[in-house]
Amino acid sequence: MHSLILGREKYLYPAFALVLIIFAYHSYEWLGVAFLLSGTVMWALLHYSRMVQVFKKAANRPIGYIASAVMLNAKLKPGLSLLHVIALTKSLGEIQAPLDMNEKKTVLREVFVWRDGSDSSVRCTFDNGRLIAFELERPVQED
Repeated sequence: MHSLILGREKYLYPAFALVLIIFAYHSYEWLGVAFLLSGTVMWALLHYSRMVQVFKKAANRPIGYIASAVMLNAKLKPGLSLLHVIALTKSLGEIQAPLDMNEKKTVLREVFVWRDGSDSSVRCTFDNGRLIAFELERPVQED
């Protein structure tokens, strides 16, 4: 699940911001620029507030522990952000694979594991902060 613009964000986002500023100035002069900047600050504060709330809830739980690995596996889907997965689990994941950068240095790959009381676990692989793969691992039960 790779974006067509992967690695070009460092040019596209500032260019998009510049186009928005020019459009705001052209439409309403400095009032438009002030409105655009106040909207951007509001968005940043809302995002920061959500992030703080998610990490506050995760701080009170053991690292890598969830109530049910099967239920987490049912709720996961490719494309979720790491912050969304932490909000689902209410726990920080136990890191399995350290940060890995490919030869182009544009893909950041991390692997986290969450376990439950029955020793079942969910292994999640993230690329640039987005979930690309996950698998449920259950212990073998002997008869």
